[in-house]
Amino acid sequence: MSTPTQLGRHQLIRRIGAGAFATVWLGHDPEFDVAVAIKVLADNWAADPGIRERFLSEARFLRRIRDRRVVHVYDIGTLDDGRPYFVMDYLDGGSLEDVRISRVDPAKALRLCAEAARGLEVLHRHHLVHRDVTPGNLLLSNRPDGTGTVVVADLGVARSVVDSSSGSMIVGTPSYMAPEQAGSSAVDHRADVYALCAVAYALLTGSPPYRVERVTDLLTRPATAEPAPIAAELRAPATLDGLFRSGLATDPHRRPPTAAILADAFDQLADALEGREPVAAQPAPGVEPSAVPVELPPSTDGHTIALASDPAPPVSPAAPPPALAKPARTATFYIGMTVLAVVVFAVFVAIVIGFTL
Repeated sequence: MSTPTQLGRHQLIRRIGAGAFATVWLGHDPEFDVAVAIKVLADNWAADPGIRERFLSEARFLRRIRDRRVVHVYDIGTLDDGRPYFVMDYLDGGSLEDVRISRVDPAKALRLCAEAARGLEVLHRHHLVHRDVTPGNLLLSNRPDGTGTVVVADLGVARSVVDSSSGSMIVGTPSYMAPEQAGSSAVDHRADVYALCAVAYALLTGSPPYRVERVTDLLTRPATAEPAPIAAELRAPATLDGLFRSGLATDPHRRPPTAAILADAFDQLADALEGREPVAAQPAPGVEPSAVPVELPPSTDGHTIALASDPAPPVSPAAPPPALAKPARTATFYIGMTVLAVVVFAVFVAIVIGFTL
């Protein structure tokens, strides 16, 4: 099947990406005079009703979410050959895959991951699990002021939490996929937390935390496996290693409980790398113990997470203040009291005699 040079009112310019299920084209919208991205279902999947429905579901999900951290869909249509397509934002800043390759400053990499985590939190608030968070699916949008935003894209395998336990094909990219996605366990938002931690690790080191070539590698990985420590090499707080131990844990319950909390963790670590003073905190669940205290501000759902939990030495209760000693009564005191008594007695006697005369 061939792809036409025109889709509705949109002119196709060139192909900018291709995956297993779809091809993405750079297009132009003449009415708004803006560049757009147009995603077209791949030829070999056009007749598969399940894949077709998954493709259309992505468009519907993106259409109903209006947030600058999630790519937005403007239009949807069907080619003459029956393949569906949809039109969405064109983001010209590349992706976090470019950041992984170029190896930017660690603090900047963590800031970008914090932005990505907040984008995932938007999906999770809509009860969606992305399930394929990779550096290439986290796009960068350049702004006129020179700053940029990380935008979550490619929800082709996203599923609603309410139906994520139903049987389906294994989807995701093995190097960044949470172990539960390879098994029969139900998948929730913590799979995205795992994946984003794997992305962050790759941005900081150039490679994902584990060598995974196929899904079976996930199934055979020991449950106690931990990523190699990297904090010392990056001259980062030891809490960075603690965060990765938690975020990449096989057990989802050991991971930071929300993407919002993970975002705060990334920002706090970036603060520490930039030399800002960490604030002491009480430890909270969701992050492995480590030696350097870095506190996170409270999240909107009431959680607070501390990237340290070496307990402070117990403080002994203060000893009660010593009782005040009673002043010593000297001989001068007693002599004075005796003289006073004699004087008072003499006055009393004089008064009595005066009355009797």
